[in-house]
Amino acid sequence: MNAELIVRRGVLAIALAGLLAGGAYAQSQDPTPQQQDIQSDKKDIRNDKKDLAKDRADRNADQRDINHDKRDLSKDRADRNADQKDINHDRRDLNKDRIDRNKDQRDINHDKTQLARDDQKYGANSAQAQADRKDLRADRVDRNKDQRDINHDKKDLSKDRKDRNQDQKEINKDKKGLHKDRKDLRHDKRGH
Repeated sequence: MNAELIVRRGVLAIALAGLLAGGAYAQSQDPTPQQQDIQSDKKDIRNDKKDLAKDRADRNADQRDINHDKRDLSKDRADRNADQKDINHDRRDLNKDRIDRNKDQRDINHDKTQLARDDQKYGANSAQAQADRKDLRADRVDRNKDQRDINHDKKDLSKDRKDRNQDQKEINKDKKGLHKDRKDLRHDKRGH
């Protein structure tokens, strides 16, 4: 049995030596085309993962830009609407002031006529003529005040229109930016 055990051990030793020699030989040779393909595929996968991460970052940045543009657009619309309300208010004030001025001018014209009659009827220094002159002065003061209000309202109206127009320009600019950001986002999602 000793001889059989020695033979078995010898055969096992030779087989093991053959395996080790075969492994060493395989490692010393150039990789097979299949191994080269696997290595190339692994490299491509790593590069694709990097590209994917960059694309996700671009997409997220584009979405943040879109959200920012939406907020800007909403704020600009609110500003424009507030300016339009101011314009409407100023126009009403302007119309009211014009009505007041015209009424004061009619009063002045009436007082002039009355003064001329009283001067002719009672004399230039009569109590009636003096009262008419006083009314005439008061009406002119009112008319002049209304004219100043009209000029002030015109300035306000002009300023409010300018603000509204500027807000509309900003809205248009934000719309263009939003459109561009949405286009960039679609482009990033498609990966083109």
